[in-house]
Amino acid sequence: MSAKEMYDYLTTIASDVDYTLGLAPYAINPQGFIIEVGTKNQEVFRGDDNSRVAISYNDDSEFIVQLQWTILTGSESGTLMDFWHNVLIGNGIVNTFKWAHPDDGHVYVVSWDCDFPRQREAYDVYGILNVQFAVWGRIAD
Repeated sequence: MSAKEMYDYLTTIASDVDYTLGLAPYAINPQGFIIEVGTKNQEVFRGDDNSRVAISYNDDSEFIVQLQWTILTGSESGTLMDFWHNVLIGNGIVNTFKWAHPDDGHVYVVSWDCDFPRQREAYDVYGILNVQFAVWGRIAD
């Protein structure tokens, strides 16, 4: 584990639904790179003289996590599809749910931040590539 994680910059909140992707019975970990993009609610304005004014609307850190599952069974793919389409879980991008980060050992409150692109490579071999979660907060350890 690194010295700092997303966990260190987020507040503890509750998810809309009580489902946790990444833990049993939904223990499907992403494959390949997990990209954590940190940002803040800030803007920079440039004047005609090339001066710079930065405005921070708040001090909160915001994160987007980009991930993929390159090789999945039909069952695993169906579980992920259910996390997106099922109105009782993700309901598209509407509901927040819990996600167990496979590397840092923490559980986050996330929602889908994209459409759901499922591909089928061969009989019963699926992939879900280039998706992202908006990270809204954390579950206290």
